[in-house]
Amino acid sequence: MPSSVSREPRHARRRRVPVVAAAGGVVVVLLTGAAVWAGRAPQADLAGVAQAGTATPAPAVPAVPSAAVPSAAVSAASPAARKSSTTPKAQVAAKPGWIPVDRAAWNAQVAGYKATKADPPGDAGNLAEFRADCTYSHRKPDDPIVAPGLPGASHMHSFVGNRAVDAGTTAEDLMRFTATTCKPKVDHSAYWVPTLYEAATRKPVETTGFRVYYRSIRDNSAGILPIPNGLRMIAGDAKRKVPTPRGAQGQFYCAFYGPGDIDGYARSDNGNWPICGEPASLHFMLQFPDCWDGKNLDSPNHKDHVAFGSNEGCPAAHPVRIPALTFDIAYGAKGSKAGYYLSSDPAGKSASSMHGDAFLMWDTGAMNQRVRNCIAQRRTCGNDGYDKFSF
Repeated sequence: MPSSVSREPRHARRRRVPVVAAAGGVVVVLLTGAAVWAGRAPQADLAGVAQAGTATPAPAVPAVPSAAVPSAAVSAASPAARKSSTTPKAQVAAKPGWIPVDRAAWNAQVAGYKATKADPPGDAGNLAEFRADCTYSHRKPDDPIVAPGLPGASHMHSFVGNRAVDAGTTAEDLMRFTATTCKPKVDHSAYWVPTLYEAATRKPVETTGFRVYYRSIRDNSAGILPIPNGLRMIAGDAKRKVPTPRGAQGQFYCAFYGPGDIDGYARSDNGNWPICGEPASLHFMLQFPDCWDGKNLDSPNHKDHVAFGSNEGCPAAHPVRIPALTFDIAYGAKGSKAGYYLSSDPAGKSASSMHGDAFLMWDTGAMNQRVRNCIAQRRTCGNDGYDKFSF
């Protein structure tokens, strides 16, 4: 695998502790010399964060029920096909709920992963992670996870990754229409967050950088398995609408090269938004769980099929350890006295309703190789392979 080397901005105030919204709770991200976008996100220390259940080491893959989910990559659709995928069509609402994994496809992926040999890491760093770097794709009031088949039923979302995503998108669609704004191209997933707006002008502020880390958030990678294709997850809470003053949990923060304050040198009039000093800009981080129930690709609230584990292992009800996603999101905005609002809370104008959705679909061979090389070996990888720059 080719190497990827990039020197990345570092935050001068390394011991400040921004808080990251996460499924099932609040996750603290420690800035201990790690860089920030456009670059390395802080490593998360989640040893004390877990959902209900007793932590146990991840066992062999459990038997799982069946449902059709593709397990092999399909070449990118032609321009005509991609255009037709976005043409308005009759949509039928689907009922969100438990979506069982395709047992045959999952078992085949696990068998392929176990047969995968690690590439020599050379002088790669020792952070157990790989990543996808994405750019803004499109904006729609759709949500194929929460409101599948219902166009316009959601608040406005900003999408990155798979370009063909709308309310009717299925797992199969992600493999049929593979044009993406992410690197590597073998990541056909869709990622989205509520759209950010300027409060004064009501104009949208789109992401200028959207890095998705796939990483170990523990001090070991025991029992790690690849992420199953078709897995859906949500981190954060769209219904949470409480103030986010300086130092609050779940707030946007300022990231940059030079000295400064991650909480901003000033705040918006309502106190909910930082105003960043030069050359800082607004950032947000979202942490997803690292344990899966081994049975379902989704659940009625889009969270119950995953959970946070610990260094000792995963909860008994979620025994499969998988790479944890971390959204590291950058915006080309520095803050203002009027502040901002999210499409999920235009009235309250706080940041507490910030959340992220992930609808995951990869070339399975590429996913398996990255998990083997980067997570199981605990080596630092970029978009396409080992990151040879040691931190």
